[in-house]
Amino acid sequence: MKSSLTDRIMAALRTVKDPDLGSDLVSLDMIKDLETKPDGTVSLRVVLTTPACPMKAAIEADVRRAVGAVEGVSRVEVKMDAEVRRRAPAAGAQAGGSTHIEGVSHIIAVSSGKGGVGKSTVAANLATALALEGARVGLMDADMYGPNIPTMMGVTEQPKIEQDPVRGDLFVPPVAHGVKVMSMGFLVQGDQPMIWRGPMLHSVVNQFCHKVNWGQLDYLIVDMPPGTGDVQLSLAQLVPVTGAVVVTTPQEVSLQDVRKAIHMFEKVRIPIMGIVENMSWFECDSCSKKHAIFGSDGGERLAKKFATELLAQLPIQQQVREGGDEGRPVVIRHPGSSTAEAFRTFARKVAQQASILSRSGTTSEPIQIGRF
Repeated sequence: MKSSLTDRIMAALRTVKDPDLGSDLVSLDMIKDLETKPDGTVSLRVVLTTPACPMKAAIEADVRRAVGAVEGVSRVEVKMDAEVRRRAPAAGAQAGGSTHIEGVSHIIAVSSGKGGVGKSTVAANLATALALEGARVGLMDADMYGPNIPTMMGVTEQPKIEQDPVRGDLFVPPVAHGVKVMSMGFLVQGDQPMIWRGPMLHSVVNQFCHKVNWGQLDYLIVDMPPGTGDVQLSLAQLVPVTGAVVVTTPQEVSLQDVRKAIHMFEKVRIPIMGIVENMSWFECDSCSKKHAIFGSDGGERLAKKFATELLAQLPIQQQVREGGDEGRPVVIRHPGSSTAEAFRTFARKVAQQASILSRSGTTSEPIQIGRF
């Protein structure tokens, strides 16, 4: 008995794989709204795991090719869509042990071993680039002692307060460049310093996680303070973190501290999504030569040592600094620049890693207080 056209199409689609997730689109439940018409026209929707999928064009081409080759098909109409799926519990996690942030699918920490490497610049451009790709994004400024995100995102309004019947008073974060932003910088006056001990920091991290109405987010980017201190441990204790992006410069002084930060994430079982090497070179206007001011290949060596990916190498550029000072990240201020495209590519890789980690179930669960 000859199989139906729909059956033959589904069989053809089983030959199309998502190269990141290592399985076919049918098994991954990515094929939706499949319809066939008497004239042989086939329409379907492919639902990827992120709107920032770097393989979107390749997957669409493979789908069109596979379905178009089926006997009886005269025309193929494909709509590419995306739905970011909540991360799977880590292997061995206890039922009910996770304290998810309501409505948030993935929490991604942007961290560094030391200050001054451009971590907040990377976090702001990552969040904005993901929003430009069509994702729903929040940006939590967890650098309590140096909250620069309001300046870098150009946010001057204060968060509002709303009453939730279950959760009580909640902050409503302001929005900039399509990104919801929350920072201690909204709650302190001018240049007032934060002179706080660990328990107070833990309390604020908890409030930023659970007393902010983040709404429905695909990605919550957390700009971490430098080092391996209280805020890092609090985040690991309070919420399941999908993974961490580690920012460094090529010089050995930075790499020494970043190695310690990576070992910290290993101890709290937060996966490393990859390395960003910032300030990789400076290109002289007059000679067009790249000058490796802080050394070269440090990020690549670090990625090899820890068996992870070098996600981006970013140059020292005046337009990046200007964008941060003006509150318009370079992906917004100079969208056609090579640096903006480097950040967009980096953001797609982060989204790709989040999907892979979520699918494999290797993302973190909150650690027990006192474990160390």
